[in-house]
Amino acid sequence: MSPLRGIKVIDLSKVLAGPLCAQYLGDLGAEVIKIEPPVHGDDTRAWLPLRGGESASFMAVNHNKKSIALDLKSPKGMQAFRRIIADADVIIQGFGAGTAQRLGVDYDSIKALVPDIIYCEISGYGRDGPLGAEPGYDVMLQAFSGMISSIGQAGGDPARVSFSPVDLGTGMHAVSGILAAVLEKRLSGQSAYVEVSLLDTAMGYMGYMAHNYWASGKVPARMGTAHPSLCPYQVFDTQDGSIMLGVGNDRLWKKFCESAGLQEYENDPRFSTNAERVANFQATCDLVAERMRMRTTADWLQTLRAAGVPVSPIHTLADALEHEQVCARNIVVKSEHATLGEVSHIAYPVTLNNQPREAKLPPPVLGQHSREILLQAGYCAAEVEALITAGVVEQHTLAPEPR
Repeated sequence: MSPLRGIKVIDLSKVLAGPLCAQYLGDLGAEVIKIEPPVHGDDTRAWLPLRGGESASFMAVNHNKKSIALDLKSPKGMQAFRRIIADADVIIQGFGAGTAQRLGVDYDSIKALVPDIIYCEISGYGRDGPLGAEPGYDVMLQAFSGMISSIGQAGGDPARVSFSPVDLGTGMHAVSGILAAVLEKRLSGQSAYVEVSLLDTAMGYMGYMAHNYWASGKVPARMGTAHPSLCPYQVFDTQDGSIMLGVGNDRLWKKFCESAGLQEYENDPRFSTNAERVANFQATCDLVAERMRMRTTADWLQTLRAAGVPVSPIHTLADALEHEQVCARNIVVKSEHATLGEVSHIAYPVTLNNQPREAKLPPPVLGQHSREILLQAGYCAAEVEALITAGVVEQHTLAPEPR
């Protein structure tokens, strides 16, 4: 299945949220053209670490795309842009407040050219409200939303979530909004303005914690790996390391007690129900911690998995990438990059009809497909060369292979 085949997406975005959205649409079969400024391109192309001059961060969210390096600030560049988007279905942009209007790539300007366009705008705080003009950064929205205040060890300093969840989640919400708009367009033929923001995503992540706050009046506190509503549900030290234990209900508590040799506590009124275990949080954790330190991590994994008690080793990323389950799920896929050779990617986290996952196109180098895209837009070869000579367009030239 390639459900978005025939859909043409123009990716004007940069950094993480918009590029991830466009990449996922490409994974679903859309043709994705990434338009970047000449010379430097997407900001993430300069982010460390680099491999052979190519940024790992850029490659993480830009496979299944073609790249044209095009100066949208020049009249000839805008003329080329209008020709490229003439048959587009979707445009994604994440410019700062007012920039799209100044460039002439805002929703109203694009809709005048392509009346049935699906236009997705990504911003930091939304385009209305007192912070509508503020720039959006993942860590700022983690702080603003209350996320950072709730993360870290009890009594310790707050901590940010390491992998930019607000940026990535906003990209995922943009995908669902665009897909809904594609369905609506097929039913009614109407265009759509799809708006997502880092603020909306961050507050969405805090949804169930907000309900807990409304119900209890208690602001979420830092608890390390523990859970405010479940116990024991956190990391415990073992004889030779540590392990994540998840006793999520009373049935699992009984199984844990039987497996851990704690049968006498199975029906103890202090611990027999989750509500009592949460009320006696420290006593429960102390009881479990003492027992967990008596055996090795491997021993606990084998014993608790056999009993059906949720448990996991504390992997590094390297451990996870090399795990046989990750391999069995074909989560890591390969593509052949223009300058780096074979590169690895994390695949789209959805499969359809058990089709094997793949990256159809590698992340492009800056301007790798400029000529191809302009020729498809109706320019002749001489016109393309004139744009390149004028600096309106940049075409990456691959080094010849050594003989």
